Amino acid sequence: MRKLKINKKFFIVALLLFVSFFAFYKIYPIYKGIKPAFLPAEKKIESDKELSFLKLPSNFTIHIFAKGLDGARVIKEDPAGNLIVSLTKKGEVVSLPDLDGDGKADKIITLLSNLQNPHGLEIKCWDIARPNIDDKNCKLYVAETERLMEYDLIFDEEEKIYKPINPRKILNLPKGGRHFTRTLLFLPYPNDHKLLISIGSTCDVCYEKDERNGTILVYDFKTKESKIYAKGLRNSVFMALHPVTGKVWATEMGRDWLGDDLPPDEINIIEEGKNYGWPICYGKNIHDDNFDKNVYVRNPCMEPFETESYIDIPAHSAPLGLAFFPEEGWPQEYWYNLLVAYHGSWNRGVPTGYKIVRYILDSQGKYLGEEDFITGWIQNSEALGRPVDILIKPGGTIYISDDKAGIIYKLIYHQ
Repeated sequence: MRKLKINKKFFIVALLLFVSFFAFYKIYPIYKGIKPAFLPAEKKIESDKELSFLKLPSNFTIHIFAKGLDGARVIKEDPAGNLIVSLTKKGEVVSLPDLDGDGKADKIITLLSNLQNPHGLEIKCWDIARPNIDDKNCKLYVAETERLMEYDLIFDEEEKIYKPINPRKILNLPKGGRHFTRTLLFLPYPNDHKLLISIGSTCDVCYEKDERNGTILVYDFKTKESKIYAKGLRNSVFMALHPVTGKVWATEMGRDWLGDDLPPDEINIIEEGKNYGWPICYGKNIHDDNFDKNVYVRNPCMEPFETESYIDIPAHSAPLGLAFFPEEGWPQEYWYNLLVAYHGSWNRGVPTGYKIVRYILDSQGKYLGEEDFITGWIQNSEALGRPVDILIKPGGTIYISDDKAGIIYKLIYHQ
């Protein structure tokens, strides 16, 4: 019998055409959603006057505190009050001093470079042997993708900023994948010797080989040991402490490819030992039967197996930074309210997010409602920026990072 000969070149071309057609078939319906997330904006923001496209409450003004910070993510303050920002794409951590007090950073000072996707930052002035704060024993913690680093902070008398020295690796972290950012948060006293580390999943939806992925870890500086603090969290990129209850709140990004409106993104209140559902459950304990084909006698997406979301957020909003308003220097109507940065969708036919939302809460964190706080970053399917982290200070000042525009915004409240 004569063998059928197949032209290898023809086969490869046909295969490439098929793959291209399939990719186009899958991506075309969400092309409008992809554009603002990944294509550069035609307009570059250079001055305060060019921020007029942003809509915010009438008693606030917004300014550029610093620019030229491509990939700006996490914002912290050093012990002298200078902002420290992680530039994840560039592999750097920088300081932004405003020594002349004009409301704008004087310059960008590189503190650390050649890092592997630095993201989470924490600063703590302490001594484990003594629970009291020690201003002369300040440490900077930096979460790279595969390691947690500790640095001593020393004050530079000439530049009036704190600089990190003496790098030490504290902990190895899981290898990166789809979600490679790691975020840090110290628990409140008396557990402030414990550091939470958020570890995203390596995939969109899957069962992880390394059980640490899709979790929040906790590292104990007294015992030098780490363990899983909470699991079932696909990508809880940011965490914050409630100012009254001390509970940990976290944003959570839901999976893709279930359509424009599923699954919801989430705000969760994180408690030790709990499972928040991913990959088989989402939102208010909804079973993801698109992924999980197992048949159950009892619904697996319910207590005590899984913990439902506290607040659902529209699908694909991509919630990142969250911060609570303190009492000091803010009107009572803002006390204990929560701001959340919606980084913005890519996996959606009609883009959503690209804004900051105010969640109205009582002193115990009870949800009372929500409203848009800042909008306008999305313009005719083009994103002029994508908000990331939020730092709310006592006295009416808010800082916001934008990793697309490369800006740190400064909001000022006016009575």
